[in-house]
Amino acid sequence: MSSKKSISTRRRFLRQSAAATGFLFVPGLIGCSSGNSPAASESANPAPRRPNEDRKLGIAILGLGGYASGQIAPALKLTEHCELRGLITGSPEKLPEWQSKHGIKEENSYTYDTMDEIADNDEIDVIYVITPTATHRDFAVRAASTGKHVWCEKPMAMDVAECQEMIDACNENGVRLAIGYRMMHEPNTRDLIQLTKENAYGAVTGAHAYAGYGGSPPATDYWRGQRDMGGGALYDMGVYSVNGLRYGTQMAPEAVVKATQTRQDHDNAVDLTTEYTLRYPGGITAEGKTSVVTNYNELHIEAEEGWYEIDPMQPYTGVKGETSDGKILGPPVPNQQSIQMDDDALAIMNDTEFIAPGELGLKDIAVIRAIIESAESGQEVAIQHQG
Repeated sequence: MSSKKSISTRRRFLRQSAAATGFLFVPGLIGCSSGNSPAASESANPAPRRPNEDRKLGIAILGLGGYASGQIAPALKLTEHCELRGLITGSPEKLPEWQSKHGIKEENSYTYDTMDEIADNDEIDVIYVITPTATHRDFAVRAASTGKHVWCEKPMAMDVAECQEMIDACNENGVRLAIGYRMMHEPNTRDLIQLTKENAYGAVTGAHAYAGYGGSPPATDYWRGQRDMGGGALYDMGVYSVNGLRYGTQMAPEAVVKATQTRQDHDNAVDLTTEYTLRYPGGITAEGKTSVVTNYNELHIEAEEGWYEIDPMQPYTGVKGETSDGKILGPPVPNQQSIQMDDDALAIMNDTEFIAPGELGLKDIAVIRAIIESAESGQEVAIQHQG
């Protein structure tokens, strides 16, 4: 993305942010990619301070929309290893209410214009980017340049090049990058992943993953209704199906065999529904489906000696699962995001791998871009960056 386009995209988001409700409908591989541990570099920024293990990490939320207020901030009150200490927003009028509700100091509150000053704030260890997808790259790169670790909501970015810029910025500044795949931290989903890793029902022979919600098409004056802002079914909900097939099969897809998209009929129109077929090593195929006008919510794995599934696969209220021989995966956990953030905090404290590092986010974006290309061309499309 050119710098001119990047600035234009950010300005348009800032104009919309006051009216935006945030990620109200965005819900969220064990070891499918190595973690991006801090890289030695000749950065002009000082290395981030290694937190003491007897204290919690200080988190600054960047983007005070619906997902931040309705999910992440409440979840931080439940975490053991991190806590909300800072705010960064493009809507300064939101700060007084947030400061009062969450006990945030005035000196720990920033706007998008002043966020670079957070580099001097020793109370903040992590910046959590919770903004529209088209703005993730710019904000994550700026966050990394402050010397703070970066957590970023999914989907990671608009394309592979943006994802790589985020990874490079974090490596160059000696900080860590994690993507907010909350389902990969959810215990019942991890049980399903373990069934695949153990070949509990034999080798995987097929799978499907459906993720969507019913409702009216998104408004065109809101970022979710704008294709170049990352709106539409595939970016919004399809990332659950793409990522679910990856961790459910423990395989990386080789190609998009076919894909179709139903789009609104206007400039910058988003997809309302996307369906696709992925091919894996050995000729195994899996089906994916996502929508913002129809409810879908399941991950099903077929194997040589049975099947296992999570249904529903990604609601905030908890997932449920079962297997072909009657095992039950459950019960639901009370809060998925608190588990996600504690896992990521411990990875920083202990210098261990993230469950969902930036490299994983890049791989899923490569699949999403291949699905779009296949839908537009009507052809099979090989998927890159899956090694």
